[in-house]
Amino acid sequence: MTDLNTLGLAEARDALRKGDTTSTALTEACLTAIEGSSALNAFVHNTPEIAMEQAKAADARIQAGDAPAMCGLPLGIKDLFCTKGVPSQAASAILDGFKPEYESTVTSKLFDAGAVMLGKLNMDEFAMGSSNETSTYGNVINPWRRADDAAALTPGGSSGGSASAVAADLCLAATGTDTGGSIRQPAAFAGITGIKPTYGRCSRWGIVAFASSLDQAGPMTKSVRDAAIMLEAMCGHDPKDSTSADLAVPNFEAMLTGDVKGKKIGIPKEYRMDGMPGEIEALWQEGTAMLRDAGAEIVDISLPHTKYALPAYYVIAPAEASSNLARYDGVRYGHRAKLDQGDGITEMYEKTRAEGFGAEVQRRVMIGTYVLSAGFYDAYYNRARKVRTLIKKDFEDVFAQGIDGILTPATPSAAFGLGEMQDADPVQMYLNDVFTVTVNMAGLPGVSVPAGLDKQGLPLGLQLIGKPWEEGELLNLAYAVEQAAGFVAKPAKWW
Repeated sequence: MTDLNTLGLAEARDALRKGDTTSTALTEACLTAIEGSSALNAFVHNTPEIAMEQAKAADARIQAGDAPAMCGLPLGIKDLFCTKGVPSQAASAILDGFKPEYESTVTSKLFDAGAVMLGKLNMDEFAMGSSNETSTYGNVINPWRRADDAAALTPGGSSGGSASAVAADLCLAATGTDTGGSIRQPAAFAGITGIKPTYGRCSRWGIVAFASSLDQAGPMTKSVRDAAIMLEAMCGHDPKDSTSADLAVPNFEAMLTGDVKGKKIGIPKEYRMDGMPGEIEALWQEGTAMLRDAGAEIVDISLPHTKYALPAYYVIAPAEASSNLARYDGVRYGHRAKLDQGDGITEMYEKTRAEGFGAEVQRRVMIGTYVLSAGFYDAYYNRARKVRTLIKKDFEDVFAQGIDGILTPATPSAAFGLGEMQDADPVQMYLNDVFTVTVNMAGLPGVSVPAGLDKQGLPLGLQLIGKPWEEGELLNLAYAVEQAAGFVAKPAKWW
């Protein structure tokens, strides 16, 4: 078999079981692809020795007949996941040199299932960003290009390295995390599938925290079937994470029938926003038609508090970030600033954090500290929490009416050029999350599926939102859209 790195998880799994290839060969193909892709800047810490050792062990398991679905499949791991003995910096200078002595629960589950780690993937610093331009490692480049120019495009953020690596076939799949859309938005920009499961479905233990009540890990893959396979391996109760749900993990892949007859799909009127590009509106209409043709019932619904989601999110997320990032002080691990004679502990904190944190992280920490401060706590933070409760109730009311899933655009545009928004008001960048943040605020599962190309040949995604803990049903709806859309486009190789 040639071009093994272009396989998806399901195809590679089946080939391994039949003896058509080996994990060693799959891993070598991916490592070769990574070596020739430095222009994308997706992988930032390569681990070829670990990968080959894991691949050989996986081949032995497969030969012995002890092979879970993920056994032998090479993955990229977002730099937010702590990996034992391997740099885990969250793309921040303040964690320079940090090599954890422990493994995150999600990566432990994947490695226990026999998955292979090719290396760590680039991302926005501490997962704060929508374009992968805040990383201490530099920008990630989207492998897709506009038809009429060679300008470097964003892969989205914060899981931009994951999206770029999967789209460019550097790995078979990758882990991502999603706080306000950081799996679904880059998946849409790169023409791949990404699912954020229900909050609590995947353990957060060992994942560097951004906003603890919003963060959730999930897979970024080449197809919906691959997402189902990988998600099952990542999920499960973890006593080390107090927010982890003690629920059985179903066989998500077995639930992919493509049969959506009689399912009620909600179309929220509030997502039809002023200034929405015609191509996004047209794609949404096409997605609605696909589901209707597949036998689903289309229902207009209202989520009245949607318009407050972004401002509430950008109060709650920075507030939690300012608390979580207080631990990075140069005392126990990571970067410590060089001090002048007579500097005390306060100067050490100030210099270390000024040097270690990038501009976007500093902005969000200052916003978060402000909204948590005396005199502003009730005016901003508590009010945002109340709005969050109303957003959650909107979804509960809709699902109580018998709605099985909600269809929306994944992003307000296709991938934009790197640097195009840097001089704009930061709020313009935050608007990239306009369709995705409500899902995190309500703790719901959401998936982005590639469904078409814009007039410049760039991928566009549709988002499906599901009921809590119903990832299997959500993935089946996504599978129906995927089958109907028939999206098979790949970026033309230039890197």
